[in-house]
Amino acid sequence: MHHYEKIAAAIAYIHANHTEQPSLDEIAAAVHLSPYHFQRLFTEWAGVSPKKFLQYISLQHAKGLLAKDYTVEQTTFETGLSGTSRLHDMFVNLEAMTPGEYRNGGEALTIRYHFMDTAFGPMLAAATEKGICSIAFADDRAAALEDLRRQWPQAKFLEEESPFISSVKEYFEEMELDTAKAKNEKTIRLHVKATPFQLKVWEALLKVPAGQVATYARIAAQISHPKASRAVGTAVGDNPVAFLIPCHRVIKSTGILGGYHWGPVRKTAILGWESARNQSLALTAADE
Repeated sequence: MHHYEKIAAAIAYIHANHTEQPSLDEIAAAVHLSPYHFQRLFTEWAGVSPKKFLQYISLQHAKGLLAKDYTVEQTTFETGLSGTSRLHDMFVNLEAMTPGEYRNGGEALTIRYHFMDTAFGPMLAAATEKGICSIAFADDRAAALEDLRRQWPQAKFLEEESPFISSVKEYFEEMELDTAKAKNEKTIRLHVKATPFQLKVWEALLKVPAGQVATYARIAAQISHPKASRAVGTAVGDNPVAFLIPCHRVIKSTGILGGYHWGPVRKTAILGWESARNQSLALTAADE
């Protein structure tokens, strides 16, 4: 049980009332929990206290990340790693559909799908015979499945796991381990609808380290299209694979989080969680 709904409700309450600096008691009351239970629940989920978590999702923190020397990120980008945190030692192979598969709505494709729970709420993962074609947060299962079918109107659908889906499920389970020694070295293969430009953007997103952020302009520059920030934004919004292609790590140049297909509360939760976990891992590693 991940208790994401309670956590999300608390984050939403804080967003709506941040100018009043609500106390722990007030936040706990808003989500119908005792202060003690809320503090324990939140700390178990985030790895830090609610007060510390808020520091990770503040505007000042975002601006600090943007102002950093990007030596580590650039090194990660050049070596093709998906992140610098040991918690996120994962490689993603990204492959586009053939033009025929892209045009015909998945005719002759068999797509397997499976609902799973994650730290950030329920997800729907779907895969072809070549790899994961979609991952979406599924607060409304029927709507998520309908959206998947709309994307692939000619495909055959089966509700069952596949090796690709199992690898995603295992990734999320391992990702939540608290120990710095936790390591996920498996490769996850993606098989998605994409134009060449979208592929470049998504490949760049894969190389933004967990716990870091990038602007649309920075991504545009990295793919050698420095004037294409708006087009980059569109490609980010068209990302068909939640979390694994980390569009949540792209924010505005002002440090404002900006939009997110699955809502600002979930984007805030993911970014804060990643920052908190990275800091926890750094401290643990320093003590070793």
